[in-house]
Amino acid sequence: MGCCFSSPADKYATYKDKQVEDLKAQVDQLQKALIVAKGSGGHATPVKGGVVETLFFPDAKLPCRNMNKPGGCRRKNCEYAHEATSLTRFLDYLGTATRTLDICVFTITNDDISDVVLNLYQKGVKVRIITDNDQSSTQGSDIAKFRAAGIPVRQDHSPAHMHHKFAIIDGRLLLNGSFNWTRQAVTGNNENVTVLSDLSLIQAFQAQFNKLWSMFNT
Repeated sequence: MGCCFSSPADKYATYKDKQVEDLKAQVDQLQKALIVAKGSGGHATPVKGGVVETLFFPDAKLPCRNMNKPGGCRRKNCEYAHEATSLTRFLDYLGTATRTLDICVFTITNDDISDVVLNLYQKGVKVRIITDNDQSSTQGSDIAKFRAAGIPVRQDHSPAHMHHKFAIIDGRLLLNGSFNWTRQAVTGNNENVTVLSDLSLIQAFQAQFNKLWSMFNT
């Protein structure tokens, strides 16, 4: 009697798809709660005050890119993570963007994150990036890569730093915390990212993004 076995890659892909679907369902539920609260004259206070999840770093390992390829990872004693990590959760949230993605981050050098941003832009998501002028020219910075792809990027022009680390997804989710988008932040530093769905908070961050976007237009 024959048996059908699932490969590690199939299991990982199924798990990842389920994670993304669960995230979307959770966000939809929170958004409905916000609409109901506003419609009843109450305050928009979804579960946990709008906090969807808080991710903590460092991760023990970076995610294995081969797990996304047909056949999965076939390396013996692979040094990369084959299971969900804080970074893969972060990437899942980032990957839910369908319309707009506004990024305001001090430094961006992590290719796992940059690849998701570039993929979203290629799919038609409107991406805007604000970053620090000093960090944009450091070794390993992905800012030149974004500009080459056609993504609009603006940066400050002062001795002080543009030190924010937040992203707004479709005007419905906010990723905010101490986390720079770097490998050091993923696997070395003690960092955090809180995922929020509170519309009043998102609007405040959107207003700040728009303010800096106009300010750094020169």
